Amino acid sequence: MVQAMSFLKSQGALDIYACVTHSIFSGPAVARLLEAPVKEIVATNSVSLPPEKLFHKLTRLSIAPLLAEVIRRIHLGISVGELFDE
Repeated sequence: MVQAMSFLKSQGALDIYACVTHSIFSGPAVARLLEAPVKEIVATNSVSLPPEKLFHKLTRLSIAPLLAEVIRRIHLGISVGELFDE
C-alpha cells in the first residue's frame, strides 16, 4: 500500500486517501504509514486496536449501524443482500 501511495505521489497526486476494512497494522505498518504520503486512512472498527496503533492519519468508522441493520433484517426475514443494493 505504501508503494502504491509513493507511486501516486510521484505521478502528481496531491492528496492520497486509503480505505481498509480490518486495520490489523501488523509489524512496522504504523511507522510506514506515518511516513507515507497519505493524507488519511479510513478503516472500520471491526478489529480492536491498542493505543499504540492509533495515529493521527487514521479515521475509524463504526460498523455498529450496519451490523444492527443486518441483525434486524435477519430477525424480520428481510433480505440482507438487498441492503447492499440500496
